[in-house]
Amino acid sequence: MTKQMGLDFSLVAQAHELVAGVDEVGRGPLCGAVVTAAVILDPNRPILGLNDSKKLTEARREKLFDEICEKALSWHIARAEVEEIDELNILHATMLAMQRAVEGLHITPKLAMIDGNRCPKLAMPAEAVVKGDSKVPAIAAASILAKVSRDREMAAFELIYPGYGMGGHKGYPTPVHLEALARLGPTPIHRRSFAPVRQAYELRESLSEV
Repeated sequence: MTKQMGLDFSLVAQAHELVAGVDEVGRGPLCGAVVTAAVILDPNRPILGLNDSKKLTEARREKLFDEICEKALSWHIARAEVEEIDELNILHATMLAMQRAVEGLHITPKLAMIDGNRCPKLAMPAEAVVKGDSKVPAIAAASILAKVSRDREMAAFELIYPGYGMGGHKGYPTPVHLEALARLGPTPIHRRSFAPVRQAYELRESLSEV
């Protein structure tokens, strides 16, 4: 069962005792993995302030990250690597990473609620919820786990690949990133299937032939 929802989510939660929220971070960047998370919240241990991770400050996300990991009934963070993104395309790689996140839960949910308008293939019913990270607490929690995890990884890449500003733009195609890509060339974590990266590779290859 896969459909987009416009329901009272409190009723959904009552109908399905174990609901997993699923979200992703990193579809738009030029480099790095796409990171996903699945979370089953504990109704007896509410977490205040859950929201779309993009609407929260970094400090608030970090605090909620720890609280979610402590209080959730089950959670799992998964990913699809750059090589998988280039091979499958970003949509299919994202679906694969979401599938891995749900399959990594140590408790099997009765329902998976997926942020967006598509669902991965899962062993249980799944519902797609547009802007679900602003509507469904479990999806909001998943968005926080995914974003904090990916942001931490990009900050680490800042040290491995200096000069690209990855800790600031997190891999997104900002003017700073595009300038560094043109000047320094792609790194091993850049997505070759994305046009700006592909063009940077082609430019370097043409220059090496001169």
